[in-house]
Amino acid sequence: MKKLFTLPAVFAVCILFAQTKSNAPEAVKSAFAKAFPGASNVKYEKEDGNFEISFSQKGKDMSAVYDAKGGLLETEESIKADQLPAAVMPYFNAHYKGVAIKETAKIVNNKGVITYEIGTKGKDILFDANGKFLKEAKD
Repeated sequence: MKKLFTLPAVFAVCILFAQTKSNAPEAVKSAFAKAFPGASNVKYEKEDGNFEISFSQKGKDMSAVYDAKGGLLETEESIKADQLPAAVMPYFNAHYKGVAIKETAKIVNNKGVITYEIGTKGKDILFDANGKFLKEAKD
């Protein structure tokens, strides 16, 4: 009897997983697999007409955003605060006193432009590759 119950439960989980992956077009899944072989903990999410894929690779938490045709728009890699450009933390500490940092990341767009992000509760603060403040965006 337990086997009869377990089998449908496993089947249901497989269907849910397949639906999560099927949200992305085949071109997106194929481009991602080619660019990030060996990625684990892969999760697809539709975002403003594009597809954000969160994953782990070589012990790093990452994400990649693709358009519907499989074109890579940007990648984001979690980094430690001490890996931010030198000018970032003095600016952050002066303008965001007492604000806790949730996460820090390095973002590279499809043209090779690097930006850095400090994520706080409800906000993302963006800096250029030299650590110059760019903008604040809602999380």
